Amino acid sequence: MNPDIVKERKAATFDVEKLTHILDGGPEKTKRRREIESLVLSDPDFKGEDPNFLSRSERYDQAVRRSAQMILKMREYGIADPDEIYYYKRMVLGNNPEPAGLHYSMFLPTLYRQCAPEQAKKWIPLAESVQILGTYAQTELGHGTHLRGLETTATYDPSTQQFVLNSPTVSSIKWWPGGLGKTSNHAIVLAQLYTLGNCHGLHAFIVPLRDLDTHQPLPGVVIGDIGPKFGFSEVDNGYLKLDNVRIPRENMLMKYSKVEPDGSYVKPPSDKLTYGTMVFIRSMIVGESARALSKACTIAIRYSTVRHQSEIRPGEPEPQILDYQTQQHKLFPLLATAYAFTFVGQYMRQMYNRIIGDIQQGDFSEMPELHALSAGLKAFTTWTSNSGIEVCRMSCGGHGYSQSSGFPDIYVNFTPTCTYEGENTVMMLQTARYLVKSYRQVKAGQQLRGIVSYLNEAEHRRVQPQSVAARPTVVDINDLSSLVEVYKLRAAILVEMAAKSIQQELQRRKSQEDAWNNSSIDLVRASDAHCHYVVVKLFAEKLTEVGVTAIHSVLSTLALLYALHGISNNSGDFLQAGLLTVPQLHLISVRIKELLSQLRPNAVALTDAFDYHDRKLNSVLGRYDGNVYENMFEWARKSPLNATEVHESFHKYLKPLRSKL
Repeated sequence: MNPDIVKERKAATFDVEKLTHILDGGPEKTKRRREIESLVLSDPDFKGEDPNFLSRSERYDQAVRRSAQMILKMREYGIADPDEIYYYKRMVLGNNPEPAGLHYSMFLPTLYRQCAPEQAKKWIPLAESVQILGTYAQTELGHGTHLRGLETTATYDPSTQQFVLNSPTVSSIKWWPGGLGKTSNHAIVLAQLYTLGNCHGLHAFIVPLRDLDTHQPLPGVVIGDIGPKFGFSEVDNGYLKLDNVRIPRENMLMKYSKVEPDGSYVKPPSDKLTYGTMVFIRSMIVGESARALSKACTIAIRYSTVRHQSEIRPGEPEPQILDYQTQQHKLFPLLATAYAFTFVGQYMRQMYNRIIGDIQQGDFSEMPELHALSAGLKAFTTWTSNSGIEVCRMSCGGHGYSQSSGFPDIYVNFTPTCTYEGENTVMMLQTARYLVKSYRQVKAGQQLRGIVSYLNEAEHRRVQPQSVAARPTVVDINDLSSLVEVYKLRAAILVEMAAKSIQQELQRRKSQEDAWNNSSIDLVRASDAHCHYVVVKLFAEKLTEVGVTAIHSVLSTLALLYALHGISNNSGDFLQAGLLTVPQLHLISVRIKELLSQLRPNAVALTDAFDYHDRKLNSVLGRYDGNVYENMFEWARKSPLNATEVHESFHKYLKPLRSKL
């Protein structure tokens, strides 16, 4: 073990294992997760070549092999619980995705939630046993986030009781679904439903794509891989063109809406139910944001303890770069953010499961809030984590640019979350639509429930931003509950400002659509403030569940740093709203520096609590033992370019060049 990292762990003021239990959701979950991870670690079948030295085709081949092995091993070990499947897959894959990923994350969940009972009996056993391997085909060449604009059609033919699916234009070709290009043999296809001459909007259909024995595309199916991408080299993101592809009537998912044999249409109780899988994925992405950022923080903080650089005092040994305040200022707020997002991810999962349970009982009342909050938090957390990963990489200097650091894989495999399942700006505007609607309900005298209930209180104690600026605001910057209140007021004021912007545009004789577009910058700011308030609020609430004093103390420091750093980065909002004064902002700056110093002894321990095994982290810089340089040298020597002392290009190009000059 590197002595620097040993020293860091000895300096910790809390029990790392107990904090890991909190992050996992309890000691039993930690125990079971580690049991499952150990199955992978001890399995020689999962000790393959480093994918960084493989071609794209080789990476895809290796990934398909691993996917097939995972499926067989999980069946052998009886791993069927969704959490346990996730633990197993995450350990096998490390920082890399898999071609069959959407089968588990979107295809199966859609079947679970949208199949009618008879359909469930047929399709779910086939999918769970991987007799069929599916993907989720929604995005098209010409439309993604704007779902109503999707052009793929499913026209019902009563004479045969079949749907006829078509891609009527080039822009209607399905584009991007993972596993579509070469791996999947079925897809859930979202298409515009036409029956008896009427269009009833988007509905989901189970569409066979390839012959189950030969894997050849079925008649009318044009399918393939879309080519190399920014990342995701292991995944065959694909295209799908449908030409008069016929499927039975029963292949339309009919739990909530249906087409009768004669072609008559039965509409669902809520239009948003069609998008239930997307809401599920958006909710899960919040947790994925936490994991990606926590991995990046673990690598950067561990490396910063073993890397010595420059001088603080002339003539003294080079200090650990984590001793530099600037390095702490880069990394510790991101560490706090990773913890905040972890707890928000836990909340979103619980909220999703609770509301889906209500929906199963016929209660759809909270569906709009779930839709709005999952959209906003998906955008808020992915934007923050995506930029945070890059900060972590740059904080490791030149070595962070090496593939061996782990950062390139983490970044390129996380960054698409900012655009898939909804481009982030559009997601923020969806949340804003809900917030403006809620604001107008309060103005009309209604009492709101749920996460937007703060707008009730804001209306009662509403103060115009112009007049409040002259009044002192009492804020205790050391009290988290006081800061939660400030974030709440900021959100309420920005929601009000956005709603008033729309109203002012309407008074200028603008249409509703133009008024919305001309206010969209304000609307995104309001959504961002709302999501920021939710994260600070949930972090504060999580502290009330922590009974171990030492852990409560360090988490409180993290929560305070997260809240104050957020105010510092958005100081204009708080000043403009009159919630804070310039002297208070100066005090916040001083307090942030104090918090950095307080967290310094616990930095490595806080990353250890995430409990990432080296195989899962897949980073030479972030190794648990801290032995970075020896292993970086050994990693470099494995490069295929080092297979021979003299590369063939010397004899082909460089040596002849000398004779011609």
